[in-house]
Amino acid sequence: MSIMIIAEAGVNHNGSLVLAKQMVDAAKEAGADYVKFQTFVPAALVSRYAKKADYQKTAEKQEESQLQMLTKLALEESEFVELKQYCKKCGIGFLSTPFDLHSIDFLDELGVDFWKIPSGEVTNYPYLAKIGKTKKKIVMSTGMCEMSEIQDAIEVLEENGADDITILHCNTEYPTPFEDVNLSAMAQMKNELKKPVGYSDHTKGIEVPIAAVALGAVVIEKHFTLDRGMDGPDHAASLEPQELKQMIRAIRNVEKSLGDGRKKCTVSEEKNCIAARKSIVARCPIKKGEVFTEENLTVKRPGNGISPMKWTELLNTKAARDYDTDELI
Repeated sequence: MSIMIIAEAGVNHNGSLVLAKQMVDAAKEAGADYVKFQTFVPAALVSRYAKKADYQKTAEKQEESQLQMLTKLALEESEFVELKQYCKKCGIGFLSTPFDLHSIDFLDELGVDFWKIPSGEVTNYPYLAKIGKTKKKIVMSTGMCEMSEIQDAIEVLEENGADDITILHCNTEYPTPFEDVNLSAMAQMKNELKKPVGYSDHTKGIEVPIAAVALGAVVIEKHFTLDRGMDGPDHAASLEPQELKQMIRAIRNVEKSLGDGRKKCTVSEEKNCIAARKSIVARCPIKKGEVFTEENLTVKRPGNGISPMKWTELLNTKAARDYDTDELI
């Protein structure tokens, strides 16, 4: 199964349908499987008292609340309908993460292929139960989570009907410091949760998601933006279109490189065996009937003669004919 790559547009459209469509174009051009947005009713997502996270603050907008910020970033439901149609026209999968119960109903009716649960909802029982009851495939990020919290969330989802769940390792800091990525945790998650594992990345650059693929990630999610210099909470920790394209190209190359896991001589290298391997040859002229010894034999290329692994078997036997120096035995 091919690794699924989700280009996370999030709210980097800054509330503009025009920019959102341009992001669809960029994600398609980069080679992503899905472009993902975020669907929410601002007043249902945050209270008017909720402050912004540190990474969301700017010098000019220190006093702005989360609600005020998100209200400016939200798209209308009619715009999501148009976005889904535009994705279909462009030939890329449409996806959006719901952040409240109403948005789950809306996206379910709109017809998303699967649910992408964000890290912040892993401990939200009503949300998880509602998602589970739809019986759709689920991909769940796990930033900020302890293993016990992930296990509890899976239990809620499965008790309510979910049976196809992929878990994404994640760190919810924007950008994530490399020393906090802890990619090795993917192995623990796969072993203990008995679920497919992927990775949702918030680091700068493209190295870490590529490494995650080498470690077995089956889904990769990465934020992108049309321009990192744009105003908005997530732009600084996002890739620009050309970087997204480079990341996806590298992931596809690593994906091909993983192979089937069985060590063997491949078709591409078979032709090099004769040129690169060695055979037993005459170190000096050898007469018919002469005994083969370590003094009159040696090992040299090419490899289309007797294998040097037969060395001890050949020693102390007699030459069946004359041999010139360097001639294959």
